[in-house]
Amino acid sequence: IFLLIENVFCIFPLRKKCFAAEIVLITGSANGIGRQVALKLAPLGVTLVLWDIDDEGNTETSRLAQQNGASRVFVYHCDCSSREDVYKQADKVRKEVGDVTILINNAGILLGKKFCELTDEDFEKTIRINFFSQVWTCKAFLPAMVACNRGHLVSTARGDGLLGVYRASDYCASKSAIIGMMEAINSELYHGGKCGIKTTIICPYFISTRLSKGFKSKKPCLFPVYDPEYAASRIVDAIKKEKFYLIMPPAVYLLGLKIFVPRKAVLLLESYIKLPESMEEAFGQK
Repeated sequence: IFLLIENVFCIFPLRKKCFAAEIVLITGSANGIGRQVALKLAPLGVTLVLWDIDDEGNTETSRLAQQNGASRVFVYHCDCSSREDVYKQADKVRKEVGDVTILINNAGILLGKKFCELTDEDFEKTIRINFFSQVWTCKAFLPAMVACNRGHLVSTARGDGLLGVYRASDYCASKSAIIGMMEAINSELYHGGKCGIKTTIICPYFISTRLSKGFKSKKPCLFPVYDPEYAASRIVDAIKKEKFYLIMPPAVYLLGLKIFVPRKAVLLLESYIKLPESMEEAFGQK
């Protein structure tokens, strides 16, 4: 009900965020959604800070962003699974660029293994990259936002964070943790009188990036696999409108009904859209 009311108000927002002079840091910016979000923001007068372990891809994102109109782009090699590296690079950004005002946490991995196939190291790796990286970046950049009561935290979760998905126990756990953390941070900011800091949680279905490894939806009319460029345009629009949740496509809202309907009904929905079959085709090959 809250999400429906929020979306009604967002049809005619009182104002849209102005991006001029914002310092935007994007993790996982070397390809996919991260790159496309950078390209969408490039002509809007922002300073872009790009973090990734793929130096070649990150340099290409920087080049494309400058072609799209970005005047200030800073590229950093950062292993987001390393707490030490995140804090080290965050210090460099503060000294060389300034305080980050919009943090877009996008870095992530999806192994696509069944629970009993996952090693302890696999599970830890997924949690470190998908969840703990966002803990560390928020800890690094949120204090400066709190000090001036201005900023925006954007976290890429997934529709999977609302519902456990076949072959993605580690991934779903990490995305559910993100949603819980961001909801709690939002509550703390609101009750702490820091309403100038906005939060946006991105919950898409599958997007055709390297992460999805060719995943194909069996019911594209209900659960389409979005193109990264389209997804990025929706994300940037959600940031402009300062939406708390961006859930896409609308059918993903059904996943949030799990607390109101029997678990078997949710499993039947999975069977109807043939999600297990799609996951097997994308990730089940040896």
